[in-house]
Amino acid sequence: MNTTRPSSPIDPKSSPSAAQLIEIRSLAPGDDATAFRTLNEEWITRYFSLEAKDLETLNNPVHSILLKGGHIFMAYAGAEAVGCVALIPMHDGVYELSKMAVSPHLRGRGLGRRILLHAIAHAKSIGARSLFLGSNTRLRDAVHLYESVGFRHVGPGNLPPIPYSRADVFMEMPLEPDWQ
Repeated sequence: MNTTRPSSPIDPKSSPSAAQLIEIRSLAPGDDATAFRTLNEEWITRYFSLEAKDLETLNNPVHSILLKGGHIFMAYAGAEAVGCVALIPMHDGVYELSKMAVSPHLRGRGLGRRILLHAIAHAKSIGARSLFLGSNTRLRDAVHLYESVGFRHVGPGNLPPIPYSRADVFMEMPLEPDWQ
């Protein structure tokens, strides 16, 4: 089932095309996942190397994410896929926020924040208890974005195993209302 959120423009002060609408939709098991792979390969190979878990996930996101009860959200500017993020279920309402990417020509314009907030809102709507992620200190803008929406730094032992050798930043976001 494709879930469509209302479209809204990217920040007109920073976008060359203020009329360009961004639509965030769920990727469903029959949809073409090529853009999900391409967007992620671009940032991973720019800063790191593709690892075995990257290849497993990107080669078959339907099997490795969707059929396990996870979710992939794709952001589109018209017909062009310009961003994505995944929620991968772990256990007991805990989800990994993973494979977040924004097209290089749209970075720094608020699209990553929109995709991230969409994923967080969806996680809350399905009753997720918490989100976690692994990142890297080289990705300062991404780490700052996660901090700005409420993720907090934790030790790696406080999270489910993260299978990426590049991960040296570990963060979580409890979604329960009494968390402070």
